Amino acid sequence: MTTTTADKPTLWTRLAFGIGGVAEGVKNNGFEYFLLFFYSQILGVPAPLVFTALMIALVVDAISDPIVGYWSDNMRTRFGRRHPFMYLAVVPVGLTYFLTWNPPAGFSSDQLFIWLVFFTIAVRLSFTFYEVPSSALVPELTQDYDARTSLVSLRTFFGWFGGLSIQIFLLFFLLRPSEANPSGYFHLPGWSLYGTVAAVVIFLAAAISTLGTHARIPYLKPPPPQRDLTIRKVFGEVFESISNPSFRALFLASLFGLVASGVSASLNQYVNGYFWGFTTTQTAGLTVSVYLSAIIALVVAPLAGRLLGKKRAALVIGVFAFTIAPAPVFARLLGFMPPQGSEELYNIVLWVTVIDLALIIATQMLIGSMVADIVEDSEVQTGRRSEGVFYAGISFIRKLAQASGVFVASVVLTVAGIQEGARPDEVSADALQSLGWGYATTLFSVWMLMMLCVSFYKISRESHEANLAKLAAREG
Repeated sequence: MTTTTADKPTLWTRLAFGIGGVAEGVKNNGFEYFLLFFYSQILGVPAPLVFTALMIALVVDAISDPIVGYWSDNMRTRFGRRHPFMYLAVVPVGLTYFLTWNPPAGFSSDQLFIWLVFFTIAVRLSFTFYEVPSSALVPELTQDYDARTSLVSLRTFFGWFGGLSIQIFLLFFLLRPSEANPSGYFHLPGWSLYGTVAAVVIFLAAAISTLGTHARIPYLKPPPPQRDLTIRKVFGEVFESISNPSFRALFLASLFGLVASGVSASLNQYVNGYFWGFTTTQTAGLTVSVYLSAIIALVVAPLAGRLLGKKRAALVIGVFAFTIAPAPVFARLLGFMPPQGSEELYNIVLWVTVIDLALIIATQMLIGSMVADIVEDSEVQTGRRSEGVFYAGISFIRKLAQASGVFVASVVLTVAGIQEGARPDEVSADALQSLGWGYATTLFSVWMLMMLCVSFYKISRESHEANLAKLAAREG
């Protein structure tokens, strides 16, 4: 098995790895865009309780993510380091997600809170066992600087594609408007069916990715030599790995970026349905348009990475994207937009969404590829490959950011005075103004902090090639 062969995964392997992103995309889409809305506005659980449930699950994640990451770096089986965890998680990721969206009928608010706590923890743990080892395959599947961007771009594209498809299915076909429920959001059977369909899609995506990358096991990196491990030594190695300056930069950048994404996703239904006054059909149209954004990003990210290098491309595209994102909201607040709910307003928001999200997704793709290049940089310094530790760190910060995004979103809703169960026609103009200012200023501020952190990333194409040469010489 030559190095050349090992560094060239087949088209099927690349597609299978990419399809694995569907599972994470569907879960993230549901948790970020609908979980707060569903449990708060539909089931009547106070938004602060929903946030509390997510934070309790986060405490479990704070322990499980680094354990699974480190464990998968050092696992010794005939199925490699990563795949035993992925196979173990295939069924639980779907089953726990289904139960999260299908609580027993007649539960009180307190009972729903307990249900949400338990199954949020179960979903998080299941996805830790699947997503951390699965994502850690990126630097093992190829060492090539640009090929990694293409690989991460493919997985990110499928993540967005899967999440969008389920969201469109929910908005177009499951949340049915009626005379008593003109917005369509309060059709409870639609939410239940959504949980079922999403769970099946998650299961299939995880299974396809796990089976589809199985043939690459002989080409993946072996575990480090066996050694006596103590708790102190384990934590010492973990902290040594995460002390890499480029990892710290991306860790903080991911924190701020995902907080912003969490705020945007959690308030998405409020901004579209309340602030802009769009119906579920119009919101679904906005969601459909993001397919175009994902396709554009799939072309832009690898091209920009090759032309500018990953860091510079992420900074240029990111600053442009994150300036555009809150612009329509600011314009509306200052009186420069068409009337609420009008066709002219909808068309403006539609095209801004297409362009801006394409740039945001491209930025995510580039940053995801930048994480893979840290592996060799750290290996040069420590003598160990720590893919699982690095991707566990990013996985944990993603979950922390989602919970933090829900918290910030709940604060914005509380300050704006939008009560649980309030319908769009029951919200005052002053509350909508407060919602708009809180939403736009939060997004802009946090995204700029994200770009500041990215600027401290140190690995370039040249330094990556130098790292590969050093490791090759060491192995020789």
